[in-house]
This record gives sequence, C-alpha cells and structure tokens, in this order.
Amino acid sequence: MKTKNKRIDILENEKVPKALLKLGLPIMAGMIITAAYNVVDAYFVGKLGTSQMAAVSVVFPIGTVLLGIGLLFGAGAASYLSRLLGGKNYEEANRCASTALFSSLITGGIIIILSLIFLTPLLRLLGATETIMPFSKEYAVIFIAGLIINLFNITTNNIITAEGATNISMMAMGLGCILNIILDPILILALGLGVRGAAIATLISRSVTAVIYLFYILGSKSVFHFRFKHFTVKASLYSEILKMGMPMLIFQLLTSLSLSLTNSLASSFGDSAIAALGVVTRIMALWSMSIFGFLKGFTPFAGFNYGAGKMDRVKEAIKTSVVWSTIFCFIVSAIMIIFSRQIISWFAKSDPAAISIGTKALTANAITFLVFGFTAVYSNLFIGLGRAKEGGIISITRQGVFFIPTIFILKYAAGLNGMILTQPVADILTAILLVVLIKTSGVKKILNKSNT
Repeated sequence: MKTKNKRIDILENEKVPKALLKLGLPIMAGMIITAAYNVVDAYFVGKLGTSQMAAVSVVFPIGTVLLGIGLLFGAGAASYLSRLLGGKNYEEANRCASTALFSSLITGGIIIILSLIFLTPLLRLLGATETIMPFSKEYAVIFIAGLIINLFNITTNNIITAEGATNISMMAMGLGCILNIILDPILILALGLGVRGAAIATLISRSVTAVIYLFYILGSKSVFHFRFKHFTVKASLYSEILKMGMPMLIFQLLTSLSLSLTNSLASSFGDSAIAALGVVTRIMALWSMSIFGFLKGFTPFAGFNYGAGKMDRVKEAIKTSVVWSTIFCFIVSAIMIIFSRQIISWFAKSDPAAISIGTKALTANAITFLVFGFTAVYSNLFIGLGRAKEGGIISITRQGVFFIPTIFILKYAAGLNGMILTQPVADILTAILLVVLIKTSGVKKILNKSNT
C-alpha cells in the first residue's frame, strides 16, 4: 500500500518538472526500446536483401492495427482511470481496468484469427509483390500469431501507467527489447532462419515482457485488481473507455492504411522504394514514440490534476512538456538531416537506389519533426482532459484526411518524390489545424479556471 500511495503522491503533490520526469522518462526509455524492435529487425533483415527488408515493411501495418486495439482499450481506459484515481473511486477503477484488458484480448484475438485465415489476399492488399510475397508469408504467420501477446503488453502498459507504475513498464519493455537485440543476429544470420528468425526473436522477447506484466498485475503491487469478475459490460463504462480510446484506434487504423497505401503505390517503383520508405517509417517511429512515451507520463498527470481541480499544475505541465519536447525534436531533426545518408546506409548497404530514396525521405521527415513536440503535447492534453471531439479530429486528419488525398495528388504530380513529401505535408497541415483547435475548443477557458 505504501508503494501505491507513493505513486498517487507523485501525481498529486510532487513538483511538476520532477513529477513529469519520474512519470515520463521511464516510459520514454521503454518506448524507445520498444520501437527499437522494428529498427533492429530492419537492420538485420536488411542484410538478407532488399526484398526481405520490403517484406517486413509490408507486414508492418498489421501490427499497427493491433497496436490500435491495445490503445483503444488501454489508453482509452488510462485517461478515465487517472480521473477515477484523482477522485479516489477505486471500485470503479477496478471494473474499468479489468473490462479494458479482457475486451482488448477478445477483440484482438478475433482480428488475428481472421488475418491468418485470409493471409494471402491480405498481404497482396498491403502491397506485397511477387518477389516479396514468399518472404512476407514466412514472416507474417509467426509475427501475426504472436500479436496477441503484444496486445496484452500494450493494454497492460497503458493501464498501469495511469497509476504511475512507469518503472515496471520500462523494465518490462527494456528487457524484452534487449533480448530481441541479442536473438536477432543469432536467429536471422547465425542459424540461417532469415525473416522467420526475426519473427521468432520478436515473439520470444515480447513473451518475456508479458511475463513481467503478469507478475505485476497478479501480485499485490498494482493499485488495480485485475479479475474476470470485475469484467463489466456496461454502456456507461464502455462509453468512457471508447470516447478516449476511439481517436487512438482511428489514428492507428489510418496509419495502417497510409502505410499500406505507401507500400502499394511505391511498388510501381520497385522493391527498393518499398524497402527504403519502410526503413524511414521505422526510424521516424523510433523518435515519435520517444515523444509519445514521455507524454504517457504527462497525460495521466494532466488527467489526475484536472480531476482533482488543480489547474495550476496542469498549466505548468503543459508549458514544461512543450519546451522539453521541442528541444528534443530539434536535436533529433538536426542529427537526421546532417547524417541522413549514413543512417540509411546502415540498413541498405548493397542497394544504391534504396539509399538514395531513403536519404531524401528521411531528410524531408526530419524537417517537419521540428514541430512534432508541440502537436503531440496538445493532442495528449485533449485526451487527458477528456476532450474526445478534439482528440478525434486530430486522429482522423494526420494519417487520414490530410495524408490519403495528399499521397495520390503528389504521386500524380511528382511521382516518387511526391510520395516522399506526403507525410511532411500532412504533418504541417495537422499542426495548423491543432493551433485552430486550441483557440476554438474552449481548452484555454478550462485551463484558466481557478484551483478548487
């Protein structure tokens, strides 16, 4: 109980910068490590050849969909859970946490089964060419089946973050990724398992992470009690979970769609284009997940203090998070712009075409990453304050309303170079829209309320 009270005390009484560091840095480190799964896989699979690297890129959107399911229930519940803990409503919190976890596993399990049944047409839809298809199948069967474990990890990670258990998240994700880094070269190269080895390494590593989470939630350390008897099919509870989680699911579904469109449209330019754009996606995901990881500490902090009526702490958290994330984005952008060719060369040493395409794409994405910190902070603020409408608008624009028409327009106007500019253009339009929403949504009025 002492540990539980300590976590609540961080949310409620700790100095804001110190609280954000305690809550955010462990998750940020864990998210960086988790994103490194895909980067490490791409690095070692890239040594097998361009088609193999492209095959992993083709399967990637399926994992994004399941990530969306995990965030739908996990992150959706986390926002409500933070407010429940702020209001000291622990009984409802237990119902919410258990319902979110079991709902996530059931929903995700159905999607995984259907994906495996219709695997071949699904991979074609995702952009697999005749040269890529054999490698995609080899990788996808193991990878997709293992997504049920990752779904458990994502949902649990988000739920226990709401109680401030960030060190557990960091340890669980960190150990899993370290194991993946060790297993990848052994299984892919030393044992000659190729892309199948990458999938097996990921499966084993995520299983280790799941075991750590199981020990935590089944023990007495968590504020929440995860029991099937707490599973509650109640409209009001699902409404609270889904209204915050749905924007995240929509975002991930649109991300999956945008990745699939990119692979499909890039296939007309050859396997090198699919491989190069896939590598850039993984690199950018590494840094964007770093920001999102830090803000997974900011979001429950904002939600808790908003629920407790401590608006001064919310405002200070916003200002601090914007400054810190912007500095981080500036440093990362500078590194990616200056060393773009060297970075891409690590993944595509024997393919000059992939290096050329990847260098252009990485540079373009790095430029617009400069504003990513600002947009991410306020997007997460909407979630923390329970503003589902604004969160939903942001979710459907960056990878949907802006991205989808833009990729078709720019490909038609400028070919592959147009496709390379699609994500940067979508990011700029999203930032402009977010500024408008901040001014028109009433969030400023909420933040200007006096502490209760």
